[in-house]
Amino acid sequence: MNIHEYQAKEILRAHGVPVPPGEIATTPEEAERIAAAFGGMVVVKAQVHAGGRGKAGGVKLADDAADARDKAGAILGLEIKGLTVEKVLITPAEDIASEAYLGIVMDRGSQSDVIMVSSEGGIDIEEVAATNPDAIQKLAVDARYGLLPHQASGLAFGLYDDPKLARQAARIISQLYEAYRAAGCTLAEINPLISTPAGEVKAIDAKMNIDDSALFRLPDVEAMRDEASENLFERKAREAGLSYIPLDGDVGCCVNGAGLAMATMDLVKYYGGEPANFLDIGGSSNPEKVVTAFEIIMSDPAVKSILFNIFGGITRCDDVANGIVEATRRIDVGLPIAIRLTGTNEDVAVEILKENGFEAMTDMDEVVKRAVELAAGSAG
Repeated sequence: MNIHEYQAKEILRAHGVPVPPGEIATTPEEAERIAAAFGGMVVVKAQVHAGGRGKAGGVKLADDAADARDKAGAILGLEIKGLTVEKVLITPAEDIASEAYLGIVMDRGSQSDVIMVSSEGGIDIEEVAATNPDAIQKLAVDARYGLLPHQASGLAFGLYDDPKLARQAARIISQLYEAYRAAGCTLAEINPLISTPAGEVKAIDAKMNIDDSALFRLPDVEAMRDEASENLFERKAREAGLSYIPLDGDVGCCVNGAGLAMATMDLVKYYGGEPANFLDIGGSSNPEKVVTAFEIIMSDPAVKSILFNIFGGITRCDDVANGIVEATRRIDVGLPIAIRLTGTNEDVAVEILKENGFEAMTDMDEVVKRAVELAAGSAG
C-alpha cells in the first residue's frame, strides 16, 4: 500500500523526525488560507502516488498566499502518470544549504532491511546509483539487534563532516528506522534530507510503501489508504481477493499460486516474451474470480494474448474452465487465449472448454510458448 507524502510525514513526526509543518488543501481557496496562516513563501505539492511530481509540474514555489492560490489552481486536476491530483500539501519554504538522501528498503537478497544514505540528495537515487554508485553508502541491519547507535553515527558522518549536523542526522536515521519498522514499511525515504544555513537538519519530503501483509495489525496505517489515488483495477483485484501487479509486457498472465505465477513469468521471458502482469487467483474455486481476472487483464491495452496456467490442487480446474467460459460470454475479449489446466477435475475442465470452442493444453512449456507466439502475432 502506498501512502501520500503528508501521511508519511505524520508518521515521521510521531517518531520525532523534524518535519516542517504542512496542511492539505483540496481547493485553491483552502490553499490561500493555509498559506496566509504560514506567512511568507510556501511550497505547493501535489499529493499523488507517483514519482516525478516536480518534473510533471506538481511542485511549485509560491511567493505569498495569493500566489499559492494560483499555483494550487494549476496543480489541482493535473494528471501525473495517469493519476489526477485531488489534493495539495501546503508547507513553508525552507532555506536550504545542502541536500542529502536517506532511505530504507527491504532487501530480499540479503534478507534484511538496508539503509542507504547519499550526500547527493534531491534527485532520484536510481540516477545516483547509475552515474555515481560510490556516492551511496549502505548498511544491512541485523534484525536480531536492530540499528545500533554507532551504525547510525557512521552513516551520518558519511553525509556531514560537521559533527553538529552529523549528530542530528544520526538521530534522524534512527528515528526513520523506528518509523519504518513500526509502520510495516517495505520502503521509507527522505529525499531530500536538508541542512539549513542555521545548522538544522530536516526532512522536507517523505515517501513510504507499506507491506499489505502487515496491515491486519496496523489499523491506523490501513486507514490511510486513499482508494481514489489507486489504480482502479489493482483495487478491484484486492477487493476480489486477487494478487495483481501490472508490468510492462504484452502477455497477460492468470495463474493460481504465487510460485507458479513467478515460474510462468520466468518462462514467458525465457521464450522471448514479456509478461504484462503478475495475477494470482489463489486457491479458491470461485468462477467469479476468473471473470474478474479477465476484466483486469483486459484493462491493459498493451496485452496482446492471455495465458491461463492452472495447476489444480485446492483450485478445481472445472471451476476455472467455467469461469473462462462465463467471462468470454460477458466480455468481448477479442484476444487470443492459451490455456493450460492440469490437476483436480482436469478431464471435466477439458471437456467444458472443448464444448465451448477452446483448446486446453497440459504442458507448461508448450502453453507459454504458444502465448508468446500469439502475442507476437506469429502463431498459426
